[in-house]
Amino acid sequence: MAKPLIGITTRNGKDSDGHPLTALQHSYINAIVQAGGLPILIPAIFSEEDFRDLYSRLSGILFSGGGDVAKEHFNGSPHPRIGEVDEKRDFTELTLMRSAVGDGKPILGICRGAQVMNVALGGTLYTHIPAQLKGALEHDYPGDLRRVIVHPVNVDETTRSAEIFGETLLNVNSLHHQGLKDIAPGLRVAGHAPDGLVEVVEIPDHPYAVAVQWHPEWLTDQPSMQRLFKSFVDAANT
Repeated sequence: MAKPLIGITTRNGKDSDGHPLTALQHSYINAIVQAGGLPILIPAIFSEEDFRDLYSRLSGILFSGGGDVAKEHFNGSPHPRIGEVDEKRDFTELTLMRSAVGDGKPILGICRGAQVMNVALGGTLYTHIPAQLKGALEHDYPGDLRRVIVHPVNVDETTRSAEIFGETLLNVNSLHHQGLKDIAPGLRVAGHAPDGLVEVVEIPDHPYAVAVQWHPEWLTDQPSMQRLFKSFVDAANT
C-alpha cells in the first residue's frame, strides 16, 4: 500500500548570502516518516492555482510552527513583540486550512498551526501572552530548549484528543509568545495549560482535525506524541 502523502507548510527566509529560501526543520519531516507517512513540503511562494493543485493531491496537511500571524487577520492588539509576519505564508495557510476543514482532509496543527486553525475559522489570538493574559506562565522558551519539559497540559477526558493521546495529563515543551484567545465557532477546546491558556483544540465533526500549542515533533520519545502523529497519518491513509 502506498504511503499517504502529507503536506507540511513551510516558512520563507534567507540564507547567509541573502538569497530567499523555503525552510522547515527536519523534526517535522522525521515525525511524519516515523509515523508511516510520506512528507512533501508546501512552499509559501506558490500561486494560489499551484498550491491548490498540490493540495488536491495530498492525503493530509501538517500546519507547522513559525512566525506570527498578521494581526489584521483577527483584529489583534498591536504589540512590539509581533514578529516574522509573512503575508504570503498567512494567505497560503489560511486558504489551505479553510479548504481542509471544508473538505474533511485530515489536519494536524502545531504551535502556529493551532493559531492558524483558530484564526481561519473566526477566532482571535493573544498577540503577546505575558501582556494580555493575567497570571500567565512563561510560554516562550527560545533557543535550544525544544526537548525541555516546562509545564503540563490537562486534556479533557471526554474529547477525541484524549483518545488520541491515550493520556489526559501531558508534559510538554513551550516555544510561543502568542496563543489562542477567543475560540472560533466549531472548534472544541480539548486541553489547557495550568494558567488556563488553551493548548489543544479539535473539530468534533471533522474526520481528523486536531491542533496543539506545543511542539510534539521534538517529543517523539513520548508514547503520547507518537500516538498523535500515528493517528494523523492513519487518518490520512483511510
